[in-house]
Amino acid sequence: MSRSERLFDLLNALRRHRRPVSGQTLADEMGVSIRTLYRDIASLQAQGATIEGEPGVGYVLRPGFLLPPMMFTPEEIEALVLGSRWVAERADGRLRDAALSALGRIGAVLPSDLRDEMEASSLFVVPGAPFPVDTVDPALLRKAIRTERRLTLCYRDEAGAASERVVWPFALAFFDRVRLLLAWCELRQDFRSFRTDRIVEAEVQEGRYPARRQALMKTFREIQEKRRAEERC
Repeated sequence: MSRSERLFDLLNALRRHRRPVSGQTLADEMGVSIRTLYRDIASLQAQGATIEGEPGVGYVLRPGFLLPPMMFTPEEIEALVLGSRWVAERADGRLRDAALSALGRIGAVLPSDLRDEMEASSLFVVPGAPFPVDTVDPALLRKAIRTERRLTLCYRDEAGAASERVVWPFALAFFDRVRLLLAWCELRQDFRSFRTDRIVEAEVQEGRYPARRQALMKTFREIQEKRRAEERC
C-alpha cells in the first residue's frame, strides 16, 4: 500500500469514529506501528485536516476537510461512474441532469490518469422498461423530504379509487419499475408507501412536520426488520 493510500484509509477510519479514538486502536485498524500512525496524523494535519487530540488521549476528525480528487481509488471512480449512469438511466429528468453534471465536474478536476480511468469505465447500466409517467414532479417530493414538510396528496390506489392524504414524507425508494414515496400517513396513523405514478396532486404545506426525517427513517427500518424477523420464524 502506498503512503497516499494509507493516509486516505486513515481519514476514512477517523470519519467512522464520531468520538475520540486512541492512536493504538487506529494503528491496529490500519495495520501499522503506533509511530507510523503518529507520523501519518501529523502529515494529515499539515495538509489541513483538523485532527484534534494527542497521544494517550485519542484523536477525532472535525468536519470540513475535503479529500483532494487524486485520492479517489480506481474502484471508487468505477462506483461513481456506475452510480451516476444508473441515476441517469432510471431517475427523473432533473436527477439525470444532476448526475451527468456531477460526473462532468468530477472528471474536470481529476488528474489525467484517473480521468482516463473514468472515461474508459466498462461498467454500464442496461436500459430497462420505461417508468410509468409521474403526474407530480418528483423534484417537489424530494424538496418536501429535504425540508421535512407535510404533503397533501390526492392518491389513486390500484383500483383507481381516489383518496386525500396528509403525509410526512421521509424517503424515496427506487425499484426497477416503480418509485415509492415513503411517509407517515396521518389518516392511517402508520407508515405507508405511495407509488409516485399514482399521486395525482401534491401540495407542500407550510411548517415542518412534528418529527425529524432521520427519526422516521430509523423507526421505519426497525419496523421492517421486525417484520422480516417474524416472517423467518
